[in-house]
This record gives sequence, structure tokens and C-alpha cells, in this order.
Amino acid sequence: MIYLALFLSFFKIGLFGFGGGLAILSLIQMEVAQFGMSQQEFVDIVAVSQVTPGPIGINCATYVGYTIGGLAGSLIATFAIILPSLIIMLSICKAYFWLNKRFKGNSYFEQTLRMLRFTVIGLIAAAALLLIKPTNFIDSTSWIIFTLVAFFTVLPSITNHQSPITNIISHPILLIILSGIAGYLIYA
Repeated sequence: MIYLALFLSFFKIGLFGFGGGLAILSLIQMEVAQFGMSQQEFVDIVAVSQVTPGPIGINCATYVGYTIGGLAGSLIATFAIILPSLIIMLSICKAYFWLNKRFKGNSYFEQTLRMLRFTVIGLIAAAALLLIKPTNFIDSTSWIIFTLVAFFTVLPSITNHQSPITNIISHPILLIILSGIAGYLIYA
């Protein structure tokens, strides 16, 4: 019975908890109170969740689940908090693939997808501009690395053909690894 209560509580948090970790703390506190946890225990949970790598909501779910139901409780609570996001994302992907199959060859649909690519590039560029600060860019070498990564990131979107070479050299994980190696070799 405790496992079902854990699942339902953290499923509800995952479903209605918008705004990220600190924004959902009050919802987590309200749900955790039903398990008999004191205010001090909740403060301890938040403290441990903040120093542990990862999202605070998932860390809280794991901690509370372990405290209440052991290893099984931590697995159930963690799964329950991510399940709503997983369902939503899988539904969006399913809808996208259905639309893509249904409207393949439709010029309006193709143009919409093309414009969305540029919108995403704009959003990423806006986030990058927020991070461009003198403390992050020590010298001209760091600007060169940034420019190269930015170029290879948008390369598939600005070219009309998708070649295997372009897809490989513009893969985000490869770019992150190569940037890290370059930073280490240059600045370490």
C-alpha cells in the first residue's frame, strides 16, 4: 500500500510540477507530509537533493522513496516522477512521426518544419548570447572554439543535403567531447 501511495504522490508531482526543481518544492513538501515526515526531515531532503548531481525533483523522489520504502520505494518514486514527462514526450514523438508520414511531400508542411529549424537555432543562439560573458571567454582561442562549435552545430540546418560526414561532424556529443579535449589541451 505504501508503494502505491508513493507512486501516486510522485506521479502527481511529475504531472503538475512545472517550473523545475525549486518551483515544485512546495508541492513535494505537501505530498511528503502525508508520509509523516517532519519539517526538519524535509529540509534535510532538500539539502541532500541540492548537493547531489541531477534534477532536484528526481533526487527528492529518490531520497523520500528510499526513506519510506527502501530500495523498491526509491525506484518507484523516481519512476513515478519521470513517468508523466516520458508519456508526454512519447506522445509528441508519435504525433510528429504520424504527421511527418501523413504530410510527407506537402510543401506547406515541409516549409513549416524548415522554419522551425531556424526557430530552434534562434532559441539556442539566444541562450548562447546569455552565456557570452568576459569570464567565459578568456582569450581569442576560446572565441575560435565557440565559433567552430556554433558553425558545426548549425551546419546540417543550413545545408540542403544530409551527408553522413555532415551528420558525424555536427553531432552534439562529438562536439562536446572535442570541445572538452581542446579546452583541456589548451588551458590545462
